[in-house]
Amino acid sequence: MSKSDRLFRLLHLLRTLPAPVTAARLAGESGVSERTLYRDIETLRAGGALIDGAPGYGYTLTEDPALPPQMFTRLEVEALVLGLAEVQQAGDRELVDAAEAALAKIVATLPDRVQRQALHSVLQVYKWNRPPAPPAAIGTIREACWEERALDITYEDAQGFRSERRVWPLSVVFLDNAQALLAWCCLRQALRKFLLQRIVEVRETDESFRPKRVPLLREFLEQLQGG
Repeated sequence: MSKSDRLFRLLHLLRTLPAPVTAARLAGESGVSERTLYRDIETLRAGGALIDGAPGYGYTLTEDPALPPQMFTRLEVEALVLGLAEVQQAGDRELVDAAEAALAKIVATLPDRVQRQALHSVLQVYKWNRPPAPPAAIGTIREACWEERALDITYEDAQGFRSERRVWPLSVVFLDNAQALLAWCCLRQALRKFLLQRIVEVRETDESFRPKRVPLLREFLEQLQGG
C-alpha cells in the first residue's frame, strides 16, 4: 500500500472508529507497525489535521483538513441520517459499509453542534420485515450497470423454471419487499424486471452496450411510472 493510500485509510479510521482510538487498534486496522502509525499521525498533523491524543491515551480527530466544512439545517441532517439508515437496512454488506463511511465523512465536516444533532438523530429506521438478502453477485451486477456491459444470467421464475438469458443491466431498484434488476433482455428483445433473489448465477461478458443504457433506462422508468 502506498503512503498516500495508507494516510487516507488512517483518516478514514479516525473518522469512523469510536474515539479515542488507541494506536494499537489503528495500527492493526491499517496493517502497519505502531512505529509507522506514530509517523503517519505526525504526517497528518503536519498536513493540517487536528488530532488530539498521544501514545498510551488514544487519538481523536477534531478537525479534518481533507473535508471542507459543511452546514446543514437540523432537518437536512435528519434526512441524511434517515436516508443512509435506509441503505444500511436494505443494502448488501458492501453497500452498508459505503453508507457507514459516507455518514462518517459527512459528520466529520460538521460543526460540533450539528455533529451532535447527527449523532443523536430524532428519526430512526427499523424494519421488522427486511427484504431477502441480495445475491452474492450483486457487486458484479452493479459494476456491469456502471460499465454498460452485458451479463449472462440463469434466472428462475415463480414456478421454478430456469432459463438462460443475456441481459443489458440498466439499474437495480429497491422495491417494498424485494430488489430487482431492470434490464434489456436479449432473449425476449424487450425490457424486463428480474428479481435479484431469483437470479441463480451471473456470468460476466465482454459485450458492451454503451451508450444505450441511459435512453433504455429512461424508457423503462417511463413505462413503470405509466403503470
